[in-house]
This record gives sequence, structure tokens and C-alpha cells, in this order.
Amino acid sequence: MNPAILSLLALVVALALSMTSRINVGLLAVALAWVIGVYAAGLKPDVVMAGFPITLFLTLTGVTLLFAIADTNGTLERLAQHAVRAARGNARVLPVLFFLIAFAISTVGPGAISSVALVIPLAMAISERTGVSHFLTALMVANGANAGNLSPISSVGVIANNAMAKGGLGGHEWRVWAANFAAHALVALAAYLVLSGRREVAPAGESRAASAVAATDVALSGHQRLTSLLILAWIVGVVGFKLNLGMSAFGTAALLLLARAGDEQAAIRKVPWGVILMVCGVSLLIALLEKTGGMDLFTTLLARLATPVTLNGVIAFVTGAISTYSSTSGVVLPAFLPTAATLVEKVGGGDPLAVALSINVGSALVDVSPLSTLGALCVAAVSSPLASRALFNKLLAWGLAMTVVGAVLCQLMAGLFARA
Repeated sequence: MNPAILSLLALVVALALSMTSRINVGLLAVALAWVIGVYAAGLKPDVVMAGFPITLFLTLTGVTLLFAIADTNGTLERLAQHAVRAARGNARVLPVLFFLIAFAISTVGPGAISSVALVIPLAMAISERTGVSHFLTALMVANGANAGNLSPISSVGVIANNAMAKGGLGGHEWRVWAANFAAHALVALAAYLVLSGRREVAPAGESRAASAVAATDVALSGHQRLTSLLILAWIVGVVGFKLNLGMSAFGTAALLLLARAGDEQAAIRKVPWGVILMVCGVSLLIALLEKTGGMDLFTTLLARLATPVTLNGVIAFVTGAISTYSSTSGVVLPAFLPTAATLVEKVGGGDPLAVALSINVGSALVDVSPLSTLGALCVAAVSSPLASRALFNKLLAWGLAMTVVGAVLCQLMAGLFARA
């Protein structure tokens, strides 16, 4: 069989398995790239391996290691507790504060999953004590984390911008962040306006536990202050002085470890190696598609689903539907973002940047679903079995609805952000 067709079938298999199984599709993608590249396309193994994204691997590892240190030494949790204390239990202010805390943490580097994991246990405990809806709390934390998820210094932002650059759309980092923020902020605002008046009363045992959390001493230790200062210096260096994102993250992490401000082994275990392997493995398979002509076939098939007028909405819906059951950062973004410019050519019109922004937004808005990691973390933070089941059902309905909402938003707004 033609190597182009085989490589495209391999991508389809990887996408299907990412939605239906627990296997890390990065492992499968590397194996498929080797078999098809060497034995069907006749390429040397070194040529196939040349598609491995070394720069992306080092950047992701450096950034996630740095924030793994800040996580394991308690710095991020303490900073989140300081922020929550500022609301003084005001039930109207708390949901907004949950959004802003998750947004701020996600923006500076760890990404949405780590940010939700840090914020949601504390947020749910506080919301139960104050009567804030579990559903609203989950939506505000998850959307806040996703709103900052594509910043240029976030691990997921690195993935998105790297994939866009492969498709000839580099240099739009802050526009990518702004479009993603606007979509999630708009959805979170709608949730707040609809749900902020609803209150839930937690059982007495849960209220007492929440009060204990709220009363915890939140003073930063010396190591935590050092961690905060060095991360702030790293951000200034990257944004203001154009330091290499990944290498400077390794340098900052090394300084913290030399100062004994973190546990090296605990931090290394905290690095999301599975996600990094997934992203890099799928990127290797995408590189093979480009070598064999499979990417051209892929974009041709996608182009048949839309017209120049509907392309933004259609691609947002397709990527949102896949992302509901698959990994946004590990599978959807690496697979679809490099196709944006070619899609426009195949369809016969459109704006490649608007298409890329639609892929980013459409695939991310659905991540509040409990079938995704963000939604699952929110459900797991609710102690009552009945309440957690109710939250699961609400988040599932909301996540599925976001496939349509994302398509509409992207159809209406993606072009505006691309031209701004």
C-alpha cells in the first residue's frame, strides 16, 4: 500500500485509540512511525528519528520540572491559599477569585491540569462551607485554568505554538493566548451569571473540614519565598529579555535544587512524562506524514467537511468532538494545528490563523467534561458520593454542549482575533 495512505491510517488509528483506550498513543505512534517509515516508505531509521521534536521535548521537560519543584515544596498551594483568603468568604466574590487564581497559575507555566489539581481541592472545600454551587466552582476553576493554558510560557502554549510554527504560523503567541482567554472568560461569565445565585448546603462534617482548610497557616517558608522569587525572575527573563524558555527553566530548576529548595526525586516523579511522551510521539508520526505525503491526504479529507465561510466553525466542532474523548494537548493540537494553512488552500479560502485559533479554542472549551482530566479532577474533589455523581452529569452535559458553543464562538470571533 502507498506509504502516504499507510501513514494517514496510522494517524487515524492513533486518534481512535486515544478516544477509546487507556494506552499512551505516543508509544503507539513511535512504533507505527518506525514500521511504516522504514518498511513501507523505505526510509532509514535515522531519517524517521529526525522527526522527533527535540526542542519541544526539552522545553516541556524544563518547564514542567520547574513547576514540579514549586508544587512539591508547597509554594503553589501556599500562593493559592493566600489568594483565597483575600475574598474573606464572600460567596459572590469567590467564584471570580477561583477563576483568577487558576488562570494566573496556569498562565505562568504549569498548564491547566496542574493548575486545576492545585486549586480545585481548596476551592471545593471553601465553596462547600460558603454554599457556592459545586457546578459553578468546577466551571470557574476549569475555565480559569484553560483561559491561561496557551500563554507563551505555559507547557501547553509551547505545544500549540510549536505545532502552529510547523504549519508556517509562528510568531502569534500572544494572539493565541488572547483568543483562548476571551473564549473561556466569556463562557465562565455566562456560567457565573446563570449559577451564582444558586447555593448548596454541605453536610456538617464537610463544613467543618472546609473551615479547617480555610484556617490553615498560609505563611511562606524561606524556600517557598525563594521559589516564588526565582520563578518571577524566570518569567521576566523569558518575556522581557527573550531567554530561551526551556533552557532557562532548567537553569532556574537547577538553582532551586542547589539551594535545597526542593526534592529532586519527588519533582522528577511529578513531571508528566506520559503527556510528554504522548506529545512527542504523535509529533514524530506527524513528521512522517509530512515526509510521505499523508498530511496532504489528511487535509484533503478535512477540507471536504467545510466551505470557506464555515471553515472556522466546522474545524472547531470537529476538534472539540475529538477532544471530548481524547487528549487536547497530546493528540488534537499536534495533529490538527499543522494543517491550518493547507486546509485553507484545499477549501479555497479562509484565514489560516483564524483556523488555528479555532482549533485551539474548539478543542479546549470541552475540557470541563468529566471524561477529560480537568473535569475528572473537579468531580474527584467533591466528598459526597451523591453530589459528585450529580456534578459528573452536569459537567458531561456542559462539556458536550461546548462542542456547539465553541463552533459558534469560533465562527463569529476567530476571524476578528486573527485580523486584530
